[in-house]
Amino acid sequence: MPKIPIAHWVDVIVEWLSIHWAAFFKGVSNVITYVVDIFTWLFMLPHPFLFVIIIALLGYMAGRWTMAFFSAIGFLLIYNLGYWTETMNTLGLVVTAALISIIIGVPLGIWCASSKIAARIITPVLDFMQTMPAFVYLLPAVTFFSLGVVPGVVASVIFAIPPTIRMTHLGITQVSGELIEAADAFGSTGGQRLFKVQLPLALPSVMAGINQTIMLSLSMVVIASMIGAQGIGAVVYRAVGQLKIGEGFEAGLAVVVLAIVLDRLSQSLFNGKRSKKAA
Repeated sequence: MPKIPIAHWVDVIVEWLSIHWAAFFKGVSNVITYVVDIFTWLFMLPHPFLFVIIIALLGYMAGRWTMAFFSAIGFLLIYNLGYWTETMNTLGLVVTAALISIIIGVPLGIWCASSKIAARIITPVLDFMQTMPAFVYLLPAVTFFSLGVVPGVVASVIFAIPPTIRMTHLGITQVSGELIEAADAFGSTGGQRLFKVQLPLALPSVMAGINQTIMLSLSMVVIASMIGAQGIGAVVYRAVGQLKIGEGFEAGLAVVVLAIVLDRLSQSLFNGKRSKKAA
């Protein structure tokens, strides 16, 4: 039985895209580079101690004093270990990838909830995106965007966007039909029903998807150091290549602190708002 030339087909498609869509990929690259530079500059602008105070205040406002304490201690540890610049670069990449994933993912989730045909088409694509090994995304990203920050962000978006789409779709579809009928009975338009009934009730699911997207973005940004993405992942990758166990552990500890702070802040921000509304 002859082998199906899937690899050849993929190579032909990638080559055609890289030739005929070069201007598009160049524009996307410029936009992503600009956004990453803005976020990185913003995070590097304050003195590290001032940044720690800001993070601690955010932790206290979003959660409890324990969150503020852990955030301050964690970032002071990163500063003490000497990975402040690398961590801020990683934070800029994560925020950029998460922001792009949210901007694209939430509308796609709404579309899936409003159209069964769209859901049937997009759901298998999401299954494919979530089961494909993360390293595979690095290959087309490098082909279209060369080495550096941009392919890392693009690969992170592809890898991290499915939870936002799925949870937005799930949250909207789980809204009670009686509430939808009541909104229609009061003469609500489609937009009013979406923004005043469905999305507010689906917000817990949407925020859960966004939280997972942030975590996946962070994990993929570290992997993207293999294709030239700067940040703490590059330190981990260099330590692995040189068998520097201690340095790799320190860099990994910085990633853990960043992941925990981002996870707790993204959860506490919504939980705090919800508890205030309930009160």
